[in-house]
Amino acid sequence: MFSFNSLLVAAFTSAAVFVNSQTIPANCTRTYTVQSGDFCDKISAAQNVSTYQLATVNSGIINPECTNLFVGEVICLGLEGQDCTQVSVVTAGSDCNTIATAAGISFADLLNNNPNVDAQCTNIYGGEVLCVAAPVAN
Repeated sequence: MFSFNSLLVAAFTSAAVFVNSQTIPANCTRTYTVQSGDFCDKISAAQNVSTYQLATVNSGIINPECTNLFVGEVICLGLEGQDCTQVSVVTAGSDCNTIATAAGISFADLLNNNPNVDAQCTNIYGGEVLCVAAPVAN
């Protein structure tokens, strides 16, 4: 006979296996193992990946609020042919023109690199990590 505690342990173990069974994309070029105290913007800044890219390549693994990371989880940082490693961390009070100028790219390039940023650049926030790569010349 199972006790209530053993049922809780079994349920928790099953949930952990379910979460761990989510896989990263096959074309992932870089991975990261989540550490204690990590959150999406912290990982993005430390691993040179934009906040948008981290969320996009891990859709279905990381929720939009980034509240479901767990220690030991392996997440994808970039996809083959779509991996921006040139980033800038937004500081309080900065704007897209300043960020783009400092990176040596145009405002339009900054918006193209970061589809989550609105056309007026009013939705960036301190701590967000933006891709500031120059466009690839053809």
